[in-house]
Amino acid sequence: MEGTPMPTAHGYFGGYAVVGLLAVLGAVFLAVAFGANRLLRPYAPTQEKLLAYECGVDPVGEQWAQTQVRYYVYAFLYVIFAVDSIYLFPWATVFAAPGYGATTLVEMFVFIGFLAVGLLYAWKKGVLRWTD
Repeated sequence: MEGTPMPTAHGYFGGYAVVGLLAVLGAVFLAVAFGANRLLRPYAPTQEKLLAYECGVDPVGEQWAQTQVRYYVYAFLYVIFAVDSIYLFPWATVFAAPGYGATTLVEMFVFIGFLAVGLLYAWKKGVLRWTD
């Protein structure tokens, strides 16, 4: 046993120890920040402050209001295509670099193809129609 080296913290689990330490420090920082906020904030509730606030308009009527699902679908489709455009700009810069042309072209067509299939599915289901 004399020639066997002892395992150190810098070995296999060393990277995990650093990540664990950062996670603990982050949790402590979060707890301290929320605790300081609770101790230092002014607290003076009134009846008016406890009312529901909706875009600067006083609440009128029932507390439950339904929203059309189609608005969320349009928002979701917008997010999909915004993400698509975010990926197109870096692709355009890499596409011009030497040695990346054909590979990046095929990868981008696959990516755009997946988005096109999703858009075609939404169109076939009638999601893109505004009126019923």
